[in-house]
Order: sequence, then C-alpha cells, then structure tokens
Amino acid sequence: MNDSTPKTSWWKRLSSGLKRTSANLGGAIGDLVTKRKLDADTLEELESELIRADLGPAFASRITTVLREARYEKGIAPEEVRALLAGEIEKVLAPVAQPLEITATPFVVLVSGVNGSGKTTTIGKLAAKFRADGKKVMLVAGDTFRAAAIEQLKIWGERTGAAVMARAPGSDPASLAFEAITAARADGTQVVLVDTAGRLQNRAELMSELEKMVRVMRKVEPTAPHAVLLVLDATVGQNALNQVEVFGKTAGVTGLVMTKLDGTARGGILVAIAERFKLPVHFIGVGEGVDDLAPFTARDFARAVAGIED
Repeated sequence: MNDSTPKTSWWKRLSSGLKRTSANLGGAIGDLVTKRKLDADTLEELESELIRADLGPAFASRITTVLREARYEKGIAPEEVRALLAGEIEKVLAPVAQPLEITATPFVVLVSGVNGSGKTTTIGKLAAKFRADGKKVMLVAGDTFRAAAIEQLKIWGERTGAAVMARAPGSDPASLAFEAITAARADGTQVVLVDTAGRLQNRAELMSELEKMVRVMRKVEPTAPHAVLLVLDATVGQNALNQVEVFGKTAGVTGLVMTKLDGTARGGILVAIAERFKLPVHFIGVGEGVDDLAPFTARDFARAVAGIED
C-alpha cells in the first residue's frame, strides 16, 4: 500500500504527535547528563526515566549497559544520548516494522481491540487507504452489540465509498461474517475489514465468539482471516501489554496498529511491546484525520521518540 502523504508532512505530524513522549525523555536526559558525569548513580536514574517512559525494563537496562561499557564517565552530551537511544530503539523496532500485504482475494482482515481503542475509526481509515489505492472494500459491522459502532461504520462506508454489511444490533456476528465473505467473493471485493466486539470483561465469552466467527468464515473462505489486527490505544501505557497478551491468545493476532500516540507521554510502550511479543506493527496513528494513520517505519518512530529533529 502506498502512503500518498508527503514524507515531510508525515514526519512533522509524527514528531509533533510524539512530542510529549520525547519532551519527557529529553528533559530527563538533559537534566541528568548536563548536571554531572555519567557515573553509576546517574545511569541508575537514567534507567528509571526510561522505564517511566514505558520503554520497558529490559530495554532500559540495555541502554544503560551500552552507556556503561562505552565508558562515558567523564561526561556525554544530551545529543549523544538521544542518538544512542534512537539507534537502540530502531534495532528493536526494525524487525517488526512490516507492511500489511494483500495476499488473497478477498483479503479478510479481522480487527480486534477493546472498546475505546479507536478500533472502528481505524477500520474507516484503513478503508480510506485501500480505496485510495483503487481497491474494492467492504466493511463488516461485526461489533453487533454496540449500535454506535454499527452507525459509525456506516458513516465511514459513505465517506470512503466502501460497501457496508450490517445487521440490527444483537445479530449473530458469525452469521454476518459468513454473509459478508460470501457476498465479497461473488462481487470481486478485494479487502474485507471485519469489526469485532471489544469486551474484555469475560474473556471466555470473547474467545468463543471470535472462534465461532473464524470457524464460520472458513466455511466460505478456508484461509480466512488472512490477517488479525489488534488496535491498541497508546494512552493506556502498560495496560497495552496485557491487551496484546489476551487478544493474542483469544484472537490469534498477526499484527498491530497503535493509535492516539499524539495524546500520550507513553509512546515508548510500543518499544516494550515489540521487544516482548515480536509482532508486526503495520500502522500507527497520531491524530483524528484520515492521513494521521500511516505505515509504521522504525527509523522515523525511533528518532521522534528520542526527540531528534530531522
């Protein structure tokens, strides 16, 4: 998929969106390394600041180890620490920065995530991207328990020119998915984006519902779903790790989309998630606009978190 947004414009939005994360980190780095030499106490404080930024204990420990082994006891400029930080973040993120590749027709994408994570909006933005690439898209309102989610998806369908398959609130989502994929096969739809319920209160119920959806889908399309995306809200910080674990087990997540990076100082959580789960990160979002969701690139993200100006 081609991102039509000019790179400079996206970089500005990304670095601006991650400003709270980079400002907190940059302030901490600046305070520590300009006030005194990089001794054991300073390194310990720096490690605490990295953990506070949700980068994760393993990553924080690695950064301080690198600094310790480089023997910077006589001092180091904040810019050097930021450059080193960006380089180490990029090493963690480069393997997971993978595009979402369309490998079948119809290409069925099951989109999961807790309510409030930006799941339905992300589906709409993905629909806009696929439509901009000239693809025939169908949206499936599989979160049948929330009337608002169904209506929101219909609005995105009108806005993007994507077909929408929806039923009355309370309908069986598995039956709806069956109908949708049957229709998509018949009319040559290339991408099917299926919304799902986001309840986490009863994991067993969520698991059985998702399993049923997948089982019924495969009666029409044996290889479906071709991708299972988990939409994560960056503002929840450490709780995002728990969501990846739960949905990984219940939904068989194949890739991640992280939203709301512009509203948090916890953007570093993506690094902790990448290090722990090694799941592909396909897209990140830094705002409400359609163009504020873009393919994930490790270098840009690493530099934006570290507060390096391009």
